[in-house]
Amino acid sequence: MLRSKRNLLIIVKNKSALSLIFLTVFIDLLGFGILIPILPSFAKKELGVDEAAIGIAIAIYSFVQFLFNPLFGKLSDKHGRKPVIVISLLLNAIGYIIFAYTHSYLMLLLSRTIAGIGGSSIGVAQAYIADVTTKENRSKGMGLIGSAFGLGFVFGPLIGGLLSDYGYMATGFAAAGFSILAFILTFLFLPESNLNREEAPIRKRTLFDIKGTKKILSKPDLAILVLLFFILTFSFANIYGTFALLGIQVYGFTDLQNGYMFGIIGLTSAIVQGGLIGYINKVFSRKTIISVGAFIIMVSLALIPYGGTFLGLAVISIFLSYGTGTLQPTILSLISEVTSDAEQGVTLGINQSFSAFARVLGPLWGGFAFEFLGYPFPFLTGAVFTLFIFLLSLFYLPKKIKLN
Repeated sequence: MLRSKRNLLIIVKNKSALSLIFLTVFIDLLGFGILIPILPSFAKKELGVDEAAIGIAIAIYSFVQFLFNPLFGKLSDKHGRKPVIVISLLLNAIGYIIFAYTHSYLMLLLSRTIAGIGGSSIGVAQAYIADVTTKENRSKGMGLIGSAFGLGFVFGPLIGGLLSDYGYMATGFAAAGFSILAFILTFLFLPESNLNREEAPIRKRTLFDIKGTKKILSKPDLAILVLLFFILTFSFANIYGTFALLGIQVYGFTDLQNGYMFGIIGLTSAIVQGGLIGYINKVFSRKTIISVGAFIIMVSLALIPYGGTFLGLAVISIFLSYGTGTLQPTILSLISEVTSDAEQGVTLGINQSFSAFARVLGPLWGGFAFEFLGYPFPFLTGAVFTLFIFLLSLFYLPKKIKLN
């Protein structure tokens, strides 16, 4: 009876912790989402830069994350998840405030660099989820992070589109305000989840964890999963920036209409990752989820340049969000499941680092391809790479990992 009450108390505490980390990530992602649809138009209209330069501005954010994600993951394994998340939120706010005062391309790059360092705690948030969930419900827990992203992409772009009428400075201050709110909530209410920090392995602290990366990539099951997540992220990252440019230059959308489109993508993702993913995991094997999700993403990316109208593009975007909404948490859950408890932070941090590197390469190629090869090419590139995930999920992945 006493054990039963103790287990119930643990479940209640874990649910409370999950709710708080979801709320923290969601509020922070509101700030991130505010800038997504307006950043390309701001750079083009206000700073007068071309598509390739816009790709660099978007890529530098992810390049910094590529460097700092493993470091933050290791720090959270040793010193706890909460301190890392708190400091990251504060850095985010500073980056957004600099954006509010941006009047040159160099200032834009500075703001994106600082915000990128602050945004390097997603792997830590995922490790937090791993700390407070069992392996049976971890996929659903990881879906909460995706759902927070999705909801941030629902309301953030809408807020950004509406505030753009009042000037881009207003959007920067609004984004900073949400990060400050998340900072306060985390500092005051978020409990520490990593209670066995003394068991975490101590490594020499370098900016990029080469030794840890080699160790992870030497394990075939982890290596293939990290590769799949890298390819998925690169495929989707090709449309960062170029999706908004497609709306402005090809479809004739306003900043507000671009905000609506990103909101549709985010809402679909939030519904899938926040609710449907649990049901989908019960009905289908993970092999089916991965292969079907990859196929849907591949077709959707290929069709984006040919949507024709706002409605047509919205329908395609819904299917795209469904595919990514099922694929991302499933792969993340598998990565967490084949990782020891003591190395959740460093492993998920390194995975996020590779993911960030994919978000460096994607916008760089996407901006270059959009400007010099034509607007369909960033999206067609993503479709081709997603085809690799589809083929790997059918013929190679089941040989390395149990997917039932």
